Amino acid sequence: MNSNTHHSIREAIRKRIVAGEWQLGDLIPGEVEFAEEYACSRTTVNRALQALAEEGIVERKRRGGTRVSPLPAPQAQFAIPLVREQVEARGLAYRTKVTAHRVGQPDERTRDQMHLSPAQDCAYLESLHLADGKPFAFERRWINLASVPQFDIEALGELSANEWLVRKVPFSRGSVFLSATSADSQTAERMQVELSTPLFTMRRTTWFGDESVTAMTLYYAPCYELDFTI
Repeated sequence: MNSNTHHSIREAIRKRIVAGEWQLGDLIPGEVEFAEEYACSRTTVNRALQALAEEGIVERKRRGGTRVSPLPAPQAQFAIPLVREQVEARGLAYRTKVTAHRVGQPDERTRDQMHLSPAQDCAYLESLHLADGKPFAFERRWINLASVPQFDIEALGELSANEWLVRKVPFSRGSVFLSATSADSQTAERMQVELSTPLFTMRRTTWFGDESVTAMTLYYAPCYELDFTI
């Protein structure tokens, strides 16, 4: 008896998308190809792909095939801001530099936020975003290597982790928290402000299905204003 159900096929295709087998916007195999590969009926594949479409992970069009969603549903409601674009929109020159990176286990708060086990490894980066050579934003970020196995610090090239993830890794949902926080000693040093200076702060976690992708905290320079369309 065939053990491939639409649930198992949905998860198998999801994992292949996460692993980067197809990029955002790429056409994936059709129902006939998947049915042959997984030794099941086209109806079973159709149910699996339809479930992924309902999550916003793929897009399906009659006679147009199925593609990895180039813009998942959450982005249509609140686009993840690219810091580079925010800087360049102000007519300033953008540059980013990674000031720290390692692989390890996140702190307890981040583990809870990302639904991780205590022993689960993540990539950790600290990045400084510059506008005309001056600090514009300071970023602390954890990347779930189980969800983003293709991530490597060398893969970034000239891109920030912010832009690399938006371009390369699909997500199906996310949460955003906006607040004002007092600069700790490290953030104050990076942003070249006094200790405890109030900074506009964005905390964001994104998910692909049931797996977290990344959790980051972004501290903006004083007088920053967030402008977006809803």
